[in-house]
Amino acid sequence: MADRSGVAPVTTSLLSRVMVGVLSLLAIGGCVITLAAFAYGRNAARQAYDRLLLGAAQDIAESVDIRSGAPVVDIPVSAFGLLALATDDRIAYAVHGPNGALITGHDRVRQPEPADARSAAPVYFDDAMQGEKARFVTVLRRFTERDFSGTVAVTVGQTLRARHAMAYELTRGAMLVTGLGGLALILSAYLVIRSAMRPLERMAEELTARDPYDLTPMMADGPAEVAVVAHAMNRFMQRLDRQVGAMKNLISDTAHQLRTPVAAIRAQTELALEDDPDQQPQRLERLVRRTRSLGELLDQMLSRALVIHRADNTPPELMDLRDIALRVIEEQDHEVLAPGVEVELVIGDRAVMVMGDEISLCEAVKNMLANALRHGQAPIQVGVGIEDGDAEIWVKDAGEGAPEEVLSRIGQRFERSAASSGNSAGLGLSIVKSVAGALNGSFRMERTESGFRATLALPVDTSGEQP
Repeated sequence: MADRSGVAPVTTSLLSRVMVGVLSLLAIGGCVITLAAFAYGRNAARQAYDRLLLGAAQDIAESVDIRSGAPVVDIPVSAFGLLALATDDRIAYAVHGPNGALITGHDRVRQPEPADARSAAPVYFDDAMQGEKARFVTVLRRFTERDFSGTVAVTVGQTLRARHAMAYELTRGAMLVTGLGGLALILSAYLVIRSAMRPLERMAEELTARDPYDLTPMMADGPAEVAVVAHAMNRFMQRLDRQVGAMKNLISDTAHQLRTPVAAIRAQTELALEDDPDQQPQRLERLVRRTRSLGELLDQMLSRALVIHRADNTPPELMDLRDIALRVIEEQDHEVLAPGVEVELVIGDRAVMVMGDEISLCEAVKNMLANALRHGQAPIQVGVGIEDGDAEIWVKDAGEGAPEEVLSRIGQRFERSAASSGNSAGLGLSIVKSVAGALNGSFRMERTESGFRATLALPVDTSGEQP
């Protein structure tokens, strides 16, 4: 849809929007997995190399012996063999006696804290080794000999290069698998979303290929979401088709029905001008009748077009059919059509609520009343009531009504009975049928014991009933 400047706005497709959403979710998930993989790799590397440190420290502690009342350390080769698994790391060790004196090793290795010296469990801590971060473990061994009693602390440390390399390798391996899985998910998501969008694309292609005047319903195949769109579009096209049909009928009716009365008025006018003065009153009387007939025709044609238009553009409202009957009587249009004929209003004290359009209902009742005034016999009644679960507004006269073969055709456009004698446009009852169809009601004409009755029946709205 173009804006006011005539330039179509740049829009993104639904596929691209969904893919952006999927990629965003995958990116967030990838970040979370990366952090989790890095934390897992670092923890795994720490546990693995902490066990190596602990094994080396325990080997050194097991090699401590008491000779001549003093601890002696014979460093085993196996201890350094474990630490040698980290080829790029430097190591340091120290063995301290009960008084903190260095027995062997590096004097720069931190001694255990007094609280740590009282604990039997290995103690891990981080410290620096020649300006580089390192990891240390302290293992205690207690002696109770005749000539020696105390605790020997063995501390072994190692730099963190191998740990970092192992954490990096584990993280990289996890990220590689995650990346391949992410690419597979992206490709699968694209194919699935593309397949899900195909019904929408087919719908767009079908609409593009359609003739501008083709308003037939579309096929509602595909997923439920697409079917909902198709049903909504079909309802819109049905309303549009009714509007276009009403416009076509109005144009064709205007072109067909107005030609004869306009020609007749022109001929009567020319004859009135050419006739002698004695014939002019008769010519003028015929001209007035023709003009009045043309006015009624135009009025009913426009009323029918208005009713059809309001059926698709005006939402129904809750109303009382008694108010419709009162309004029709109070406007007193029947006094113009049949002066001196009294119209009786028959309504009860119970509300008759329906969902409808006030203007359309008034037009329908006026046309039923006009039909009774033209073709029926007095007395004439306009009534409202509820019968067989339907709300009814009816017009009844004392005549016998039209024959059965005429009743089957009455209600069609420009259908006149023989009794009309050209005084009716034939659209009145067609308007009533249009109103009934628009409001999910029905229209019927029937003979009764006391006369002929035309009834407009609508569904009752029980929510509007008064207690």
